[in-house]
Amino acid sequence: MNFKKTIFLITGFIALNLLAQKDAQFVKIYDTKLKKEVTLDSILKRIANYDVVFLGEEHNDSVAHLIEFQLLKMMHQTYPNTSLSMEMFDRDVQLVMNEYLKDIIKEKHFTKDARVWSNYKDYRPLVEYSKTKQIDVVCSNSPTRYTNLVGRKGQGALNSLDKNTKQYFAPIPYDTASGAYYNKLANLFGHPSHNVKDTSTKKAMVMPKMNAFNIILAQSLWDATMAYSIAQYLKTNKTKKVLQINGRFHSDEYFAIVTQLNRYNQKLKSLVISVSPSEDFDSPIWTDHQHLGDYIILTNPSIKRTF
Repeated sequence: MNFKKTIFLITGFIALNLLAQKDAQFVKIYDTKLKKEVTLDSILKRIANYDVVFLGEEHNDSVAHLIEFQLLKMMHQTYPNTSLSMEMFDRDVQLVMNEYLKDIIKEKHFTKDARVWSNYKDYRPLVEYSKTKQIDVVCSNSPTRYTNLVGRKGQGALNSLDKNTKQYFAPIPYDTASGAYYNKLANLFGHPSHNVKDTSTKKAMVMPKMNAFNIILAQSLWDATMAYSIAQYLKTNKTKKVLQINGRFHSDEYFAIVTQLNRYNQKLKSLVISVSPSEDFDSPIWTDHQHLGDYIILTNPSIKRTF
């Protein structure tokens, strides 16, 4: 057995045993519908009734990465039609991903040409498991160069791009953050309200002042593109279930990608899982977290982050 495969299997073994701890040293899972703590098995059973499972993480949460790996394994074993979708890969590297999953190209070429994140080691087990089990991986995100363009010049700037380029992000015009999510973004980034009026595709965009970056438009393109990628994949793979991995800001409170996905296809049923370290881990105040999703997974904040 080669060294890389040995490490991959060890990672899976650690994940399995970590999440099997009965004393909940590392993970606590809360079902917001049943109002009680449950296990991953409970989530797995409920997934039977859903098309898309959103798992929102904090990107440096080492325990969250183990949960993702374990949930993918469990879903695949129970629902062989499971596919994986990831924020961590942009739409323009889908061909590279497909070539790697089919074992056409070497990993060193894959990691270079797919522009993997600096903490790719955290997501590698997901990709390797998918490769081993022949699971589709959807590269769902919009390339940063286009979200940056939108943030600087507005949605209209995307119209000038080549038609072949436009396949790498959601169709324009795309809906932008509105309501509570709009306020959440504006408050988080301290974005002046006069810069974030583009809250509907039916309204004309009010451009930000010169040299300002409109985070609302940029973030909304990420959200819309990930939702569009999932919707398009399920349009041609109707029997599949999708596990979508993303930063939890993109799915918490059923905002962002979840809202955008509903706009693309109202028939799809989404289950939202929010995973994060929390200072109240030892004695969770679940009412402080329950608005975030269908399941709240708290991870032990004392566990070392991956970066």
